[in-house]
Amino acid sequence: MKIQSLFLPLVLTLAVTTPAKAQEPVGVREISVNSKARGEDLTVLVWYPAKPGGEAVLIGDDRIFEGTPALADAARAEGMYPLIVLSHGSGASVEKMAWIASELAGEGFIVAGANHPGTTSGDSTPEDTPKLWQRTDDLATVIDELFADPDWSASIDRGNIGALGFSLGGAAVLESVGATASLEAYVDYCDTNPQMPDCQWFMGGRAFVDREEIKVEPFDLRTVDKALFEQKSHDARIKSVIAVDPALAAAFQEQSFAGVGVPLHFLNLGVAGQIDVGVRSAHLAAAAPDADLDHIEDAVHFSFLPVCKEDAIAFMKSIGETDSLCTDGGGRSRAELHDQMAEMIVEAFREDLKAAN
Repeated sequence: MKIQSLFLPLVLTLAVTTPAKAQEPVGVREISVNSKARGEDLTVLVWYPAKPGGEAVLIGDDRIFEGTPALADAARAEGMYPLIVLSHGSGASVEKMAWIASELAGEGFIVAGANHPGTTSGDSTPEDTPKLWQRTDDLATVIDELFADPDWSASIDRGNIGALGFSLGGAAVLESVGATASLEAYVDYCDTNPQMPDCQWFMGGRAFVDREEIKVEPFDLRTVDKALFEQKSHDARIKSVIAVDPALAAAFQEQSFAGVGVPLHFLNLGVAGQIDVGVRSAHLAAAAPDADLDHIEDAVHFSFLPVCKEDAIAFMKSIGETDSLCTDGGGRSRAELHDQMAEMIVEAFREDLKAAN
C-alpha cells in the first residue's frame, strides 16, 4: 500500500458524528453535474448556511486526516449569499478542502467544488495534470448548474461570485479570470528544476486509476496540446480570486495579468524569499493591477491539507510513506495555521463580494 506522495489518492468517507465545536449551522449536499466537455458527470459538494437539522457527518475523514463536521442535506438558511467555487490540488479532492469550505459557509457564503476527473484522489495521471483547460471548464460548469437550478439560484447572489484554489487549483482559478501560461516556460521550468514535486510526478512513471497505482511511461510536457494549454479563459461572473500556493507560477505569462480586472489575492505558505519557485507568487502579484500577496511563515505547502490524526505520521511510516503530509514549518499547530488562513480568506472575500454576514 502506498499513498500518492503529492497527490493523495485517499479513500474519502462520510461518517456519522457530532460537531466538535459550536458554530453556525453548515449544511452540505452532494450533487452530480454533467460536463459536456468531459462527457461525464462531476461529483460536486456544496456547503451552505443552514437551518438546524440534517444528518451530522464528517467530510474527508480517513486514516490520516480528520474530517470536518457538517449537516448533510440540512435545509438552507433564508437569504441570498455570495458563491465561492473551489478547485482542489492535483491528486487531492474537494473533500480535503472541507475545512475551509465549512468556515466560509459559516460566514455566509455558498461554497461549491467539484472533484476534477484525472487529477483527483485515486484518479490522477501525469498526462491529465497539465490540462488546466478542463479545470476551468469544470468551474464554469458548476456555476452554470447552480444558476440554472431554481432551488440553488434562489439563494445565490449572482453578482458576487468568487473562486478559491490550492496548488493546481490555484493555477486553475487564475486562468479562469484571464491569466495564461506558456507551455515553453513550463517545459523550461521542469528542465531546470527536475526536483520540484510536479516535475517529479511527470517523470515518475506512475499514475492512479480506480484507486490503484499503475505504471506509466514518463510524461513529456512537450506533448501537451500547446493551443489548449495557452488558450485564454475568462469567466466574467467571477469577481474575486484567492490562489494559495498556485502551481505553474513559473510558467504564467506576467503580461496576461495586466488584463485581469478583478481582485487577486495570493497566499504563499512559508517564509518570503524561501518559497519554492514552482508556487512563488510575488512576480504574479506585482504584474496584476489589483493584487496582494501574503505569507504564513510557520506553514508549508501541505499545511493547507486537513488536520492530521494523532497517529497519522506513525501510520504513514508503517506503510513506507515518506512525504511530510502532516509536518508543518514552525511552532504552531495545523489547526492554528488553518485559523489564520481562514481569517485571511474570509476577510478578502467579504470585502470583495460584500457578504452579508
